[in-house]
Amino acid sequence: MILTDTHTHIYSESFAEDQDLMMQRAIENGITRFFVPAIDSTYTTAMYDVESRYPEHVFLMMGLHPTHVKKNYKKELNHVEEELEKRFNTKSNKKFYAIGEIGIDLYWDKTLLEEQKKAFRYQIVLAKKYKLPIVIHCREAFEEVFEVLASEKGDDLFGIFHCFTGSIEDAHRAIACNMKLGIGGVVTFKNGKIDTFLNQIPLEHIVLETDAPYLAPTPYRGKRNESSYLLNVVEKLVDIYQKPVAEIAAITTKNSRDIFGV
Repeated sequence: MILTDTHTHIYSESFAEDQDLMMQRAIENGITRFFVPAIDSTYTTAMYDVESRYPEHVFLMMGLHPTHVKKNYKKELNHVEEELEKRFNTKSNKKFYAIGEIGIDLYWDKTLLEEQKKAFRYQIVLAKKYKLPIVIHCREAFEEVFEVLASEKGDDLFGIFHCFTGSIEDAHRAIACNMKLGIGGVVTFKNGKIDTFLNQIPLEHIVLETDAPYLAPTPYRGKRNESSYLLNVVEKLVDIYQKPVAEIAAITTKNSRDIFGV
């Protein structure tokens, strides 16, 4: 059985003291594929380090996180493009597997909405250029995100709606935009709501994630999350879909392969 964590920040400072043990716990539990999103240029070195330490298990993304879109966002986008060029336009044997995480976040700051939109669109263009999926971060910004997706929609736009927390209508809109739904710890929360309709969404549209070290599932809610806790998400999906663990693992890992190409 192979499980895939499609979104985990394993380079986070939160794992500075026990990164190897954390990875070992996950791998021993069948979680052997870790897709790692970018945040901004200050984390690039740490991302490359974790990739070099676990080359058979770690697959990197490149992008600018919406909460890190500041007045200097064009400089950060230049960094994103430079790193993409290094890997795709040279003889490097390493690559990126997605542009992410990108999108719009209006929870913390609404004053830079236009800058976030511009950064989002720019990175979608990069994804199309390099024929990569996008991994979307959306917080209190569903209409704004869908507005951008609608304007860029096409067969060359596809990816994952990371940490999906929307309504069933939002789910159908995301799927119509060639997006899989990233399901993580929120599905185990009593007030998470998505568990009330998720069984109406075929598993073919679902991928698994933790967003570690954030959003730990029940019974670890409020504590540091880690990739081994993906098992708690799977247990909830077993209950929701009434399917065995092995089948959920097989379908969701296939979905991740379809998106990331690996």
